[in-house]
Amino acid sequence: MTLVKVKDLSVNYGARSALTSVSLSVESAEIVTIVGPNGSGKTSLLRAIIGAIKSEQGSVTKRNGIQIGYVPQQLHIDATLPITVQRFLKLPHGATSSEITQALHHAGVPDLSTSQLSHLSGGQFQRVLLARALIKKPDLLLLDEATQGLDQRGSAAFYQQIERVRQDTGCAVLMISHELHVVMSASDRVICLNGHVCCEGTPAVVASAPEYRELFGTGTGGALALYRHEHDHGHDHVDHSHDHVEVNE
Repeated sequence: MTLVKVKDLSVNYGARSALTSVSLSVESAEIVTIVGPNGSGKTSLLRAIIGAIKSEQGSVTKRNGIQIGYVPQQLHIDATLPITVQRFLKLPHGATSSEITQALHHAGVPDLSTSQLSHLSGGQFQRVLLARALIKKPDLLLLDEATQGLDQRGSAAFYQQIERVRQDTGCAVLMISHELHVVMSASDRVICLNGHVCCEGTPAVVASAPEYRELFGTGTGGALALYRHEHDHGHDHVDHSHDHVEVNE
């Protein structure tokens, strides 16, 4: 089932073109990652999908009644503000204690409810932002460079948690990442963006595409090797086909 379909989308900022004729779709319960250099339009694409910016042409069609959760690159909180994780997660829509408990569990940080936001590590705070996006049980989760500022180990753990979220909730994931070493093992499909769609497909297909190598160089063998290792082991007990649980309308 198609959750979001983008067709011939173009976005301009004044005289500068951010996106030109971009088309893509996201199906139920799949993980799709968008990669591209800085300034390639990745964040503009996500913002267009959630309706935060207007397009010059093209369309974004979302399944009727779809719930979308969004994890931003960064969220600046005043360090002097005395607010617990639970209180933060109740804003602005008044989530119940049960919803907060479940969301923190899915985000992999079930014991942080009473912690002060100002005392959290960068990795813990990103998990709290993930929980915030999961509270309303989204059909589609959007992640905009959600591991920015985390070290490699923290990033890998975060993406593993995203896979568990997909398994546990059946939600689809559309994420932006610059971390090629983990994106291969975390994705069903990869879309390479540079103002337009350069190439797309399975991680193995994209990693060997000339357009991808032109942007990122030929030193992506390690990322592809990681993808193959994780993918082969993961498939011993996890089905990544697109026959996942469908979200009812």
